[in-house]
Amino acid sequence: MRVVAVGGGHGTAVSLRALRLLSSDVTGVVSVADDGGSSGRLRADLDVAAVGDLRKCLGALADPNNPLTRSFEHRFSTGELSGHTVGNLLLVGLLDATGDLEESVREVASLMGVTGSIVPASCNGVVLLASTDEGTTRGQTEVARSSSIRRISIEPANAAAPISAVEAIERAQVILIGPGSLFTSVLAACAVPGILQAIAGTQARTIYVANLHEQVPETSGYSLQDHVDALHYHGVNPHVVFVDEHSAFATQACSLPKVVAEIARENGLVHDVQKLAKAVLAQMR
Repeated sequence: MRVVAVGGGHGTAVSLRALRLLSSDVTGVVSVADDGGSSGRLRADLDVAAVGDLRKCLGALADPNNPLTRSFEHRFSTGELSGHTVGNLLLVGLLDATGDLEESVREVASLMGVTGSIVPASCNGVVLLASTDEGTTRGQTEVARSSSIRRISIEPANAAAPISAVEAIERAQVILIGPGSLFTSVLAACAVPGILQAIAGTQARTIYVANLHEQVPETSGYSLQDHVDALHYHGVNPHVVFVDEHSAFATQACSLPKVVAEIARENGLVHDVQKLAKAVLAQMR
């Protein structure tokens, strides 16, 4: 089975771990719009694409017994490297030396024994823009602080998507969109024109994995239908939405077919890899 996860950060990393339980043909298409934390500092200093979400997703598919995998998330706590992770520094070092983001990710994936592929959503770094009630907000960090987002876009507007990302989506049988921050993670990846066009044209079973709760302030007060409406407004039209049975969204109406299942950990804070994999598998029977 050919499977793809689209988004960024922790949510997409969970989706990738779940999909890896079902298939070895897994691709993560990951946003590079981040401009906060270690990624933001490196981006500002070296004028390179953000690599933090790529790092998290590489770790999700990496060989857990690989020494590099075990140290990839190590974060320095002192000196000039304070706040930076080993993974971010390695990725940015390769990128700064080669100038090729996709190749840099492939080389690190090879070193870590990654099962499947991690591909940036765009060939170069992009800046996230949001149209809000207050005007235009620029940069992922600032967008995440807004509570009145209407539309997400990227700069440059014609940013190219890697051919490998487009082909993975086109040939996929299952695509997971989310979970994750609706505007600054999920739609940040889908805002790349080539990615959006590929999702629109795919024959895959496309599943939106809803968040477990609203994200303050980005989606404060959003219902499940509000999330779905935002996807549709941006041209993303999944076939079905997965909702955790203990989430507030479980009892809410939705215009999409809704699968309500136990897909969160007992603490209700994050999705459970095994449970999410089981829910995806049920969709394929």
